[in-house]
Amino acid sequence: MFELMVETTFAAAHQLRGYKGKCEQMHGHNWKVQVHVVAERLNDIDIVMDFHDIKKLLNEVIEPLDHSFLNDIFPFTEKNPSSENIAKWIYDSLNKKLASEFVQVSAVTVWESDTASATYYED
Repeated sequence: MFELMVETTFAAAHQLRGYKGKCEQMHGHNWKVQVHVVAERLNDIDIVMDFHDIKKLLNEVIEPLDHSFLNDIFPFTEKNPSSENIAKWIYDSLNKKLASEFVQVSAVTVWESDTASATYYED
């Protein structure tokens, strides 16, 4: 099994509905996103895929989030825009963009600070 990883960042504000504490108020983060993709084999030029192509697709996924109020963006109009839900949304959205039997997203980690992150992956 081969695994590739790319990282990118975006800036956005959010507030956690139903949370009792500071995060109930609107506040912002400089989010960092790390994506891992896996493949069982290499392609005909002996790579999984170009890192640039993965990052391009990832940036297309997170573009609507950058410099936004996450609570105004579906599905976060209905679900809390928590780090956990953002990681799952990026995972699902990027897998759809990859649309590959050959390469799959294996994990997405979203940091809301240098010391706090959430990871989503499926077994």
